Amino acid sequence: MQRFENAREAALALRPDDPVYCFRPTILKKDCQNFMGMFPGKTAYAVKTNGERMVLQTLSEAGVTAFDVASPAEIADVRAVAPKAEMLYMHPVKAQSHIRLALEDYGIRTIVVDHEDEIVKLVRVVRALDIDPSTITAFVRIQTKGSAAYELSKKFGAGPASAVELADRLGRSGFKVGLCFHVGSQIEDPDTYRRALASADWVRNRMKVPLAALDVGGGFPAEYGHDPNRKQPKMPSLEDIMARLRADIEEWGFADTPLVAEPGRVIVARAFSLIVRVLLRKGRRLYINDGIWASLSDSWTGKITLPARFIPDPAIRNRSGDKKNIVPFRVCGATCDSVDILSRPFWLPETVDTGDWIEIGHIGAYSLSLRTRFNGFYPNTFVELTAPFDEGGMPEGFASLETMAD
Repeated sequence: MQRFENAREAALALRPDDPVYCFRPTILKKDCQNFMGMFPGKTAYAVKTNGERMVLQTLSEAGVTAFDVASPAEIADVRAVAPKAEMLYMHPVKAQSHIRLALEDYGIRTIVVDHEDEIVKLVRVVRALDIDPSTITAFVRIQTKGSAAYELSKKFGAGPASAVELADRLGRSGFKVGLCFHVGSQIEDPDTYRRALASADWVRNRMKVPLAALDVGGGFPAEYGHDPNRKQPKMPSLEDIMARLRADIEEWGFADTPLVAEPGRVIVARAFSLIVRVLLRKGRRLYINDGIWASLSDSWTGKITLPARFIPDPAIRNRSGDKKNIVPFRVCGATCDSVDILSRPFWLPETVDTGDWIEIGHIGAYSLSLRTRFNGFYPNTFVELTAPFDEGGMPEGFASLETMAD
């Protein structure tokens, strides 16, 4: 992998016509260790967020010893780069053959259920393999309500009363029983964890079996940009959110319970940026060589404003307009699908033109894992950068009042 100080240096050296991912392993380690230092329990990185081997390897080097996996492919990827790491199989709905693979071939002993039929699958496999069920911790996933960019309880989780029944059934079958919840991806309400802990406490107080562990899931928000035409959400810092979470854990009586978190976005978002090229400027529209079917679907579906920085091509001599005038551009993706238009504008100098590049920041979460091969466009070029994205000057993809006044 080629190494550069920043994206501007990479763009001018490579002059790429295809998108280029810029990996910052130092930032990844820093953000990972920052989270682990604040959370009072085990950190299990959510592989679905970004399962690139370079990411898993870097996290292992940073001290991550547990990974939240959701499929045989993710299990194999983790084992390949971190042979001794613990894996938590936390997808609530699984094929019975996948359960067997996890238990038999990989020795996984942590799993989740949210329905009685999932317990049936688990018990069948455990009995067929003659595994002592007391060596397995089976988490019951509780349905929660919150506010997030992606609300996950619409699809997964048992209601509190059903969760009590599932926990007792697991206990009667000999399993150690944990409780877990997932408040959604990129939370927008810091009280979400408090409400989820209250539900977990309600279930715990009605279970007839002891609680072996509590998994608080993910949802911890990453920092992105802000569209100046929209009201900026008032979210506390990660440090404040974690302080409130620790206080809530204490208040609801879970301080002595083994705790697990499944962070993803908050750890890996800042570790990647993306260099794209402007294929065409058409008025206030920019057609770029990436889009919602490649690296930018999270910006579209989650309505996330990504920071972006203009990298002018010095070969373009005749630029019209004022480079200090920052204006919004509608951004269209590379595919022939007319839906491939971002839901948020990029605020860039009005001099941007065909052939220029844009560095899009903080795209480490879900951008790589959700890219497709639609129309044959599949970005897969990587470089390593040493300078953080935030050291490159004021991002221009979102504009503050100060930016627009410059």
